[in-house]
Amino acid sequence: MIRSFVGVIRAGYSNMRSFLITCVLVVLPMRSFPAQRLNSWVGAWACSQQIPEPQNSLALDDLRNATLRQVLHLSIGGGSLRVHISNAFGATPLHLSAVHIARSTNISSASIDTASDKPLLFHGEFDVTVPAGAEFVSDPLDYPVKFGSDVAISIHFDNPPDGETGHPGSRATSYLAHGGLVSAADLPDAKKFDHWYQLSGIDVTATPKAASIVVLGDSITDGHGATTNGNDRWTDVLARRLQGNAKLRNFSVLNEGIGGNHLLTDGLGPNALARFDRDVLAQAGVRYLIVLEGVNDLGGLARTKEVTAEEHAVFVQRVLAAYEQIIARAHAHGLHVIGATILPYVGSNYYHPGPLSERDRQTVNAWIRTHFDGVIDFDEITRDPANPDHLLPGFDSGDHLHPSPAGYAAMANGFSLSIFKRAK
Repeated sequence: MIRSFVGVIRAGYSNMRSFLITCVLVVLPMRSFPAQRLNSWVGAWACSQQIPEPQNSLALDDLRNATLRQVLHLSIGGGSLRVHISNAFGATPLHLSAVHIARSTNISSASIDTASDKPLLFHGEFDVTVPAGAEFVSDPLDYPVKFGSDVAISIHFDNPPDGETGHPGSRATSYLAHGGLVSAADLPDAKKFDHWYQLSGIDVTATPKAASIVVLGDSITDGHGATTNGNDRWTDVLARRLQGNAKLRNFSVLNEGIGGNHLLTDGLGPNALARFDRDVLAQAGVRYLIVLEGVNDLGGLARTKEVTAEEHAVFVQRVLAAYEQIIARAHAHGLHVIGATILPYVGSNYYHPGPLSERDRQTVNAWIRTHFDGVIDFDEITRDPANPDHLLPGFDSGDHLHPSPAGYAAMANGFSLSIFKRAK
């Protein structure tokens, strides 16, 4: 009798426990998955981080009680956004007392629409302290933006950072003025320079089908020879092409080019393999990778004096091994990897390549055409048919190495967008 009674009690407890668990499972999803998570984060703007050279660094006194306003051009729109603050090369924690976002009213000035000015929060706070060598992402902000929007990020420094992190080749003007001016309508007396500092990316919420195309490159991707504040790098033109395609307008383009970058050694900024995780794999929504690297490696081999044919051959194999590493690491994360052939650069005032260097370029380009998931043949697009080892004169910025704005436009318009439809 007692055992039967106990059995009834246990059965009742078991049923009640099952009922409570079911209730919890019904309630929890409503609390754990807010509506905004139905969308996906995708990168809308990005730049590679490096240690600014002395001529590109800001003086310590310039960053004492100072506001730095930087204008960024977005390659995709979305309903919410978040901003990445980088202290990748800082020696100590970076403290920023305020970070604001606003819509730029003129890409060539510091003026903003004050009605659109909003503070960015970090863990619910107005200030942020980023550990040395790290990056912080702001809290999501409901802030609708469209493709091609120009947004101004204003940062207030109370004290200068111990080691600046930045991107010298912004091709965009930034503004620095003393005081807490993050919400000021304009900074008319600001110091002006064409560099970015402490910012590495902006993500937006987009549909689950949205994706980012990361371009890993050197100065040709960074935009040497492009128009300051003109947004006419080849990656900018590509982003506009994608927006004109109904099936691809949810794709963004993230420019991770660094002027003087190498595959094998550190140049201006870390080598491509050393920065791969931060600049490629960490990008929100990345699905495609375009690799346009190698001209600085090939040109640098015999820049000061010619070396033997054997040394050229060994060096080429090292370059190809670096490409293999990039492909393998990208494939491990499910990325579709597109190789871009190296543009002609005979006549370069900086590298002055000879026949052996040109042969190296041809060997490397032949490998690129057969070993990546897809190929963009920039060599074919930009070369002079009458002198195939030279840039077409109309595409040459004048140094016989970097394209002009017309050359960049030809690069972006010279291949089929179907290359972005082949990845699963």
